[in-house]
Amino acid sequence: MSNFYDFDEIRNLTIGTIETVSPLEIKVLLEVDAPQNVAINTGVPTHFPKINGYVLIPNETGAIVGVINWIGVQHSNYPIRKGFKDFDLIDLPFPLRKMIITPLGVLKKKKDHTYEIERGVYSYPSVGDNVILPTDRQLSAIVENPDGKFEIGKAPIAGNAPIKVNPDKLFGRHLAILGNTGSGKSCSVAGLIRWSLTEADKVKTNAQLNSRFIILDPNGEYFDSFNDLGSKRVRKFTVKLDEDDTSFEQLKIPAWMWNSQEWISFSQAAPGAQRPLLLQSLVDLKQGSKLKESILIRISSFLNSRKNLLITYLSDLPTSEASYARFMGFIDNLNNFRTDIQEYSNGLETGDFKSSFDLVFDELDKLLSSKRKQSATGSTYYVGFSNTNIENIITKIDEALEKLVFSDVNSSTINADTPIQFQLPDLIPYLEQLAENQGGHILQFVQMLSLRMRFLFSDERLNGVVQPEEDITLIDWLNQYIGSNEAENGQITLIDLSLIPSDIIHVVVAVLSRLTFEAIQRYRKIYKKELPTTLVLEEAHTFLREFHNNTNNICLETFERIAREGRKFGLSMVLSSQRPSELSQTVLSQCNTFLLHRIVNDRDQDLVKRLVPDSLSGLLKELPILPSRKAILVGWAFPIPVLVEMKFLDKEHRPQSNDPNFWDVWTGNEKREIDWTKIANDWQGIKSASNDDIQPESNNEEPDTMDEDDPLF
Repeated sequence: MSNFYDFDEIRNLTIGTIETVSPLEIKVLLEVDAPQNVAINTGVPTHFPKINGYVLIPNETGAIVGVINWIGVQHSNYPIRKGFKDFDLIDLPFPLRKMIITPLGVLKKKKDHTYEIERGVYSYPSVGDNVILPTDRQLSAIVENPDGKFEIGKAPIAGNAPIKVNPDKLFGRHLAILGNTGSGKSCSVAGLIRWSLTEADKVKTNAQLNSRFIILDPNGEYFDSFNDLGSKRVRKFTVKLDEDDTSFEQLKIPAWMWNSQEWISFSQAAPGAQRPLLLQSLVDLKQGSKLKESILIRISSFLNSRKNLLITYLSDLPTSEASYARFMGFIDNLNNFRTDIQEYSNGLETGDFKSSFDLVFDELDKLLSSKRKQSATGSTYYVGFSNTNIENIITKIDEALEKLVFSDVNSSTINADTPIQFQLPDLIPYLEQLAENQGGHILQFVQMLSLRMRFLFSDERLNGVVQPEEDITLIDWLNQYIGSNEAENGQITLIDLSLIPSDIIHVVVAVLSRLTFEAIQRYRKIYKKELPTTLVLEEAHTFLREFHNNTNNICLETFERIAREGRKFGLSMVLSSQRPSELSQTVLSQCNTFLLHRIVNDRDQDLVKRLVPDSLSGLLKELPILPSRKAILVGWAFPIPVLVEMKFLDKEHRPQSNDPNFWDVWTGNEKREIDWTKIANDWQGIKSASNDDIQPESNNEEPDTMDEDDPLF
């Protein structure tokens, strides 16, 4: 046995012996004279035995740390006591106390006579080994993390010893904070961010911290939680309905930043004809924008489509018996062709191509003029065309296309996923034009897609996000949303998604997360170092829900990729959810630390138990009865599982997710005045007239006096 204990200490602290041993649990037979309520032989009065209390089992490496998860009484034979002759007693059933403990780790003694806890058990005890109580110093060493940097709470089962964690371990390998509504998980999320930044601020070597937290808040709970830190440390973004409100910035996620999968998810483009044409439109517009020649790309597609129309007509010219309606339809196409050429020509610069392009117009105008006749009654009609007439127009189109030369820029690197700016209003017309080029009934299928996209883009809340009035470059977006060099513009990015339409919020979250991931990924590629960044997702079950029929969840695909690959680039996740059973198993399996608040639902409990080792199942039985602010910390961030009473968070620092005070409102202790006009106006987008907008009447009558309780509109 090591020098962890001497024999006198073992004799004085022994409370029982091991009865059975397994990797998951160890059964202990308590001594008859073991403490029944309070133990005083550990240096300080200690409550013993108690559920979740710690005991030690000395071995050759130190002492195995076990947590008590069952205490009971079993009737057995009266125990034989050394030094006593009890042979004359009647052998009646005797109540013996027993307990079951779960091995957690090994407590070792260092050279400076301090203790440290080591995760895991690799040398198990034998039947008959002594079980002893830890001293006060040992108990503190069990729950104190020597690697901890900032405190998150106290350990009530270890004399309220402080629980400290290391951000490298807490945030570095993904964190899941799970618990029912009202259990305190939102306060834990806000607290972990605040407490880590507060402690880091004390030891910083730069002018300010170089940390990055990006909070995706679908309910707007956290919007005021960090107001005391000031605008220099917190950047706020949301849908801006009131231009005069300067407390936050307009959320901007321009549509040109979306990748192909996000466009498909947004538009619900069918894989047959809609999807290929949509992606081709994105590629063409992005290449044209990069080359500064988007109008030339549109003209090229326009000329090719009209050329195909002429060739189709030429292959099946109307005969004298053909219907007059078909012929007049072709005349209308030629007139529209001439009008479009004139409009495109006005936007071209003088040069060889413009000259050739204008020749197409001249040839078309000459043909239409020569075939247009006027009857005796004054009505206009057209005579038939010859093959030569149509072929001449096709020749002029070919000559114009030959003069269409693009800049010597490598556009092969530009694809539908490249974040290149283009004009969003150009997308739908260009998409329909490409569909028309294909002929047949393709245009009909694409028009349904166009109608759906026009409807979505017409939403005022979405339009300012995906097509902002003041556009933003990719560089400015990265600086504002992920943070500038040395985090000079703040350490926290708060993104309020509460006003984003429900049918598009998944795409918005997917775009924000993917852009963050790819930016961090490219930082590692260029600088050969990681850029530590934490992505916080509140109400994660809304976005990462996994069902068998869920085949197109772009948000889930993005976060599963971040869960698998984000750590190696420095991007970590903090997930907060009240329904862990609905979360993606891929995402949860990649979380290495769990902060578990009260969980009542049996499906959620079963899921959580499968995520942690079987040996901890006894500890997790407390999940349904945990009070608020109490949580079980388990995983990589702390050497052993521990029950934590989270630090108190001031009311002004808490997220806005408090329980409603029904009784106080019912009884009048809290006032709730209602003016549905204000709510209806806000709902319908109606702005109330302010006093400055009301002009006084020109007559000399005295204005009516306004009572203090009268409404202002």
